[in-house]
Amino acid sequence: MTFDLSVETLDHAPTQALPRELRTPLTLDLITNDAEALATARRLATTFAPEAALRDRERRLPWAELDAFVASGLWGITVPREFGGAGVRNGTLAEVTAIIAAADGSLGQIPQNHFYALEVLRVGGSLEQQRFFYQRVLAGERFGNALAEISHKDFKRRTRLTRGADGWHIDGRKFYCTGALYAHWIPTLVVAEEQGRDVTYLAFVPRDTPGVTVTDDWDGFGQRVTGSGSVQFEQVRVEPEWVVPFQVSFEHATTIGPLAQIIHAAIDLGQARGAFEAALQFVRERSRPWIDAKVELAADDPLTIAQFGDLAARLRAAEALLRRAGRFVDAAQAAPTDRSVAEASVAVAEARTLTTTVSLDAGSRLFELAGAAATLDGLGLDRFWRNARTHTLHDPVRWKYHAVGNFYLNDKLPPRHGAL
Repeated sequence: MTFDLSVETLDHAPTQALPRELRTPLTLDLITNDAEALATARRLATTFAPEAALRDRERRLPWAELDAFVASGLWGITVPREFGGAGVRNGTLAEVTAIIAAADGSLGQIPQNHFYALEVLRVGGSLEQQRFFYQRVLAGERFGNALAEISHKDFKRRTRLTRGADGWHIDGRKFYCTGALYAHWIPTLVVAEEQGRDVTYLAFVPRDTPGVTVTDDWDGFGQRVTGSGSVQFEQVRVEPEWVVPFQVSFEHATTIGPLAQIIHAAIDLGQARGAFEAALQFVRERSRPWIDAKVELAADDPLTIAQFGDLAARLRAAEALLRRAGRFVDAAQAAPTDRSVAEASVAVAEARTLTTTVSLDAGSRLFELAGAAATLDGLGLDRFWRNARTHTLHDPVRWKYHAVGNFYLNDKLPPRHGAL
């Protein structure tokens, strides 16, 4: 199954030609358990890391790396076991994400919405939809996203699904469409009028459908090759069996929000790990000690040692909270209730408070500890802070503290809008 990838590019986009066809891997590994998933992620990370700075600096889209990523079987690890997947625990999914993000922050983020769409299918898809799309994923096809809309101060969604005698069609424009550039399918958040009110759906749109235009116009200073540009839909035909109910995520307790958010936390944790390891290597191999330390090696500077100790302790704390959050999401998936889903959301929010702050701090303190030589542009060490700063703006950490505090102090359950 192939798709035409006719992508508009802007002047700032890469100069290399984009592939005309998006193929599935010729061979695809099948991961069967959590241990295999983690081992595969560690292996891939060692191959992704060496050119991460070059991809960032040249904005080189990671086609080959994504093909290897998908061929490894990692994009299918949340497919339930009864459908042929590994059905890994959420803590494993988070750790796999963190491992890849430590090597390359953009590669760690690209599949986030792929896993999000798989959770929407698990929660709200029919048995036939689950069978169809799970098999597509296990065959090597990947999902992007077209969820967010900009240019309006309100959060009203304007991308619409209309049903007529000549079929179902989608019209609208989306932005922040991470992964859509690389996707076989673009899960698209749409609204349809039903009995006088707007009802929300997630429509899975094949990338090559006439009327779909993906524009490579993401030019943020971080996460440069995530493909987070825009998608335009103009009278795009969609089959009814590709449209999954999504209203349930707002009206009933589901784990769609916590699942999405634990992956975001893992991306930030990976960014922190990457910055921390880069700082360790630079200080050991290249930094000079401050004259007042009266030591021969920068690694023997007592104040530098203390700073690394502080960062390490907060990294370990963030990792522990992320693992804990994974257990809460597992429990909520097994028995979703208002309370269990709220507890999962709060546990993930707690993790995100630490993963956000430590990723930003590690990216900044890298330079304080490594010294001026670390700022040389060719090294690309600034990408850790830029990536963390860009990704942590996905939703504001100040509201994570509010959700956690309101839960413990006033027993208020977090809102159901997908941001927790």
